[in-house]
This record gives sequence, C-alpha cells and structure tokens, in this order.
Amino acid sequence: MTREHASTAMREYMGVDQLEGPLAVIEAASAVGYGEVGEVVAPDGSVQLGEVLEVSDRRAVVQIWGESDGLRPAELKVRFRGHPLRVPVAREMLGRVFDGLGRPRDGLPAPIAEKRVYARGAALNPVTRASPRDHIVTGISAIDAMNTLVRGQKLPIFSGSGMPHNELAAQIARQAQISEEAEQFAIVFVALGVSYDTARDFQRSLTESGGLSRAALFLNLADDPPVELAVTPHVALSLAEFLAFEHDMHVLAILTDMTSYGEAMRELSTRREEVPTRKGYPGHLYTDLANIYERCGRIQGQVGSITQVPVLTMPNDDITHPIPDLTGYITEGQIVLSRDLQQQEIYPPIGVLPSLSRLMKDAIGEGQTRADHPGLSNQLYAAYAQVQNVRGLADIIGKEELGQMDKDYLAFGDAFEHQFLAQRQDEARSLPETLDLGWEVLGKLPKEELTRVSQKTIDEHYPGS
Repeated sequence: MTREHASTAMREYMGVDQLEGPLAVIEAASAVGYGEVGEVVAPDGSVQLGEVLEVSDRRAVVQIWGESDGLRPAELKVRFRGHPLRVPVAREMLGRVFDGLGRPRDGLPAPIAEKRVYARGAALNPVTRASPRDHIVTGISAIDAMNTLVRGQKLPIFSGSGMPHNELAAQIARQAQISEEAEQFAIVFVALGVSYDTARDFQRSLTESGGLSRAALFLNLADDPPVELAVTPHVALSLAEFLAFEHDMHVLAILTDMTSYGEAMRELSTRREEVPTRKGYPGHLYTDLANIYERCGRIQGQVGSITQVPVLTMPNDDITHPIPDLTGYITEGQIVLSRDLQQQEIYPPIGVLPSLSRLMKDAIGEGQTRADHPGLSNQLYAAYAQVQNVRGLADIIGKEELGQMDKDYLAFGDAFEHQFLAQRQDEARSLPETLDLGWEVLGKLPKEELTRVSQKTIDEHYPGS
C-alpha cells in the first residue's frame, strides 16, 4: 500500500504497487491528472521522468521515460508535478544540439529559458489559420521546379529502406532559404531513432556548412527509450512554435524518420496491452500523427510560419503501409523517392510522376517565382510522362523501330534525369538556374510538342529563340 505525502508543490507517493517494463502502477493515487508529469526516484537518488497514461479514482499508471531494469517497486518514490510536460524554449537554442527531451547534447550549458511551454502543444485553430503562401527554395531542382515547398505546408518525403533520404534531409536543411532578406529563417531538425553514426553525420553536415548557426538539432538515438522517441517531435515543435509565433521567424521543421515514431508507438501500445489494428499499430496512430503534423502553418495577422518536411521510410517500399498511408491523409502532397532512379545512381532519386505538392500553385508564377514557372512545370511533367510510354514501347519493338519524335522523347528523358534531376549533394541551385535548366532539357523536343505553355513563353525561353 502506498503512503501519500501532500505538498503545496507536488504530491508524493512512497512505493510503487506494480512495475511492468516502463509502466508503474500506483494504487489509491488521488488528484492526479492524465498527461501529468511524474518523477520516479530510485533509492540512490537518481530521478527519471514519466507521464501519467491512465488515471481513475483507484489508481494511476505512469509511463517511465527511461530504463526500469533493476528497479524495486517498493523502494521507489513517485512525485507528481501537477502539470503536463513543460519544456524550456529560447532563441538561444539555435546553433545548439539537444537530446529528445531538449537537454543539451553538445556539452554546453543549457540555454537560459525565455519561456516554459507545454510540450504536447496543440494543433493550430482552423479559424485563425491563414492559407500557406510564398515558397521556400531548397536548392534541389526536382522540388523547387515541380514540387515547390510552400511556407506553412506539410510536405512529406516517402522513401524506401536503404535510399538516401537522410542525405536529402540534410541537404535541404543546409540549403533551404527564403527570398526575403529582411525576414528571419530557422531550421528545427529532428532525428528520430537514428544510429550514432547517422546522428554524427547530421551534426557534422550542419556544422561544416555553417547551417547549424540558424538551426536547432534534436537527436534521439536508437538506444534511447521508445517513450523518449514518442515525445521528441513534440518537444522540437514546441521550439518551432515559439520561434515562429513569438519571434516572427519562418521555421522549417524536418523530422526523420517518422516511421521510427510509429514503431515506438506500436511498441508502447503493446506494452499497454491495447487492442492492435493494421499491422499491430494502435488505433490512435492517426490521431498521434495528426497531433504532430497539424502543429504547422500560418496564423492570420502574424508574420511567422512553420513548414514541415517529415521523412518516412516505407517497409518493403509499400506506400500503402499504415504510416505513409495515414500521413497522406493529413499532409498536402508527397515527395516520393524512386528505386529505379537510385539504381541508375541518380541523386536525388526523386520520382517526379508520383510526387505532388498540392499547394505549389499558390506560391509560384508571376510576382512570386517567375511567370514561366507554372507552365514549365506542367510541360516537364507531361513530357516526362510521355517518356515512360515511349520507353515501354521501345522495350517491345526496340529503339531502332521508333519514329523520330519518339527518339526525341527518349533524348529528353535522358537529359531530364541526368541533367535536371541529378545534382551533387553539395550543389545548391538557385531558382532561376533550375528554371533555365528545365528549358534547356525541353530543348530536346520540337517546339510543337510544347502544348502546356503559351507561344509567348516559348518565344521567350525556348533555347535558341
């Protein structure tokens, strides 16, 4: 039986009645709230944080954010703080590296907090939302020209295992920028369940490029407890919200790999003995993902914005897997990496045809990017789709039997993949360079095939005009 000690600051219980893995059950706990933070104190004085998962008039169940091996239930002491998890946030966190709970991982002292905010936060109120607009330049042609990233958008990257999604995420973090010099831009980079080597590569990539000065890097490692991984995106997005809506910054949040987040939620659900759904994932996975993705956007009357680029690896390249499938319902498009392009050693292997940015039409064109941008994007997409048809025909009858127009399309397809899509990992193309390169590869086709752009635009931009 536990003994309760009342305190004006927190309530304390001596002894835990039951301990199963990371779950501590405290019978007869009173005045404890769902989501409240608890401190589990071992006999040696070490403290591990936890969160109340279940509460009733008879008991409270606390999920410990750490290892419970070797702990004796009767010797533990649990203190409840009386509020959900709050994390310190400050503009000084830019240029720093943290663990999944926002504690410094770079050996430097913790930044002085400007404010403490609830880590779980909340989705933006739909009534106060402003439509996403204005673009973010990533320096990657396949994204900037054909799947433009819009401020306030959530645009995931779907990848297969073993593909260079981490390299692409790091490149976006290094190169991303906005066009307005007077406005402030920041990166919140979140690595979930990664190895030490991958975490070191992320940190080195941003440090050597100088990008760390405008970024906050949250590293959750593979051997960290799954409960910490489940909290990490929320902690990082709390900083993003603070920078965006209290410091008027445009924040790009990159989260890789959200599949690791889903796996952590499945493991925790199994420990709680919840009824599983598809492939063993909990029924609340959609809500869990939405709680993260919807902490993104713009607010009417405010300058700042939060843009999200979550990265997901698809088991067996299955885009119908629960995590990418549910993500697709919440987000506004997707960037899909192509296994075929990777096998041709094309980087980044972005599959243009299955990729889509649903909001790009609101952020491109005259007065925003360039007047020819919408037509050029449509023409490149249509021409590349025709390339696939011609390649299929060539596989049947042979290239030698193709007509001249079909051969022109094959030449365009090769140029599109090896000149337009392909670029070095340290190559940041400006938007004008990307658009000009698009016209250069379209020069492989006769003018009369360019049916998605006006004659005026062709006369202005077609090579040799």
